[in-house]
Amino acid sequence: MGLSAVNGATIAGAGRIFAIDRVASKLDLAKEFGATEVLDAGATDTIKAIREMTGGGVEDSFECVGSKTTVEQAFRMLRCGGTATVIGMMPLGTRFEVSGAELLGEKRIQGSAMGTNKFHIDMPRLVDFYLRGDLKLDRLILGRIQLAGINEAFKQLETGEVARTVIAFWGGTRRSDLSNAAVVRA
Repeated sequence: MGLSAVNGATIAGAGRIFAIDRVASKLDLAKEFGATEVLDAGATDTIKAIREMTGGGVEDSFECVGSKTTVEQAFRMLRCGGTATVIGMMPLGTRFEVSGAELLGEKRIQGSAMGTNKFHIDMPRLVDFYLRGDLKLDRLILGRIQLAGINEAFKQLETGEVARTVIAFWGGTRRSDLSNAAVVRA
């Protein structure tokens, strides 16, 4: 989801796009998708870095991991009046903390389900973006495997090294076979 958020921000014309991850290969890929700056979350205090790099915080942040920590970070890196959008799926019952003082800066936090899209309007636009080469769906797929390799795909998923692996249920792994495929997402 993070790479898709970066790609979407690029299409929307965002001036500066920060990508944050712990995996160097994903940060490199984020640059291909349009990130203007990348931060290694394992080596950097991302809140402090973002606030310093932007002179006070970002207008919009998108949390794509679904963890308490990253939701709180997405909110804390906002400038006054900014909005944090939680896209990542948090486990049921997960709670996060926001201090009352932080709300005085008129910051907002919101969720998103399926991109809050209107399919009849958005799908034709997304197809156009894809056909023009702006929406980088093919670049998200870093591997194609047969169903017999599903255990290996889940191991790769746990390491966080891959963006997407397509599993072909029947036949080969050509693009035309994608109607009979599933996607394992990191």
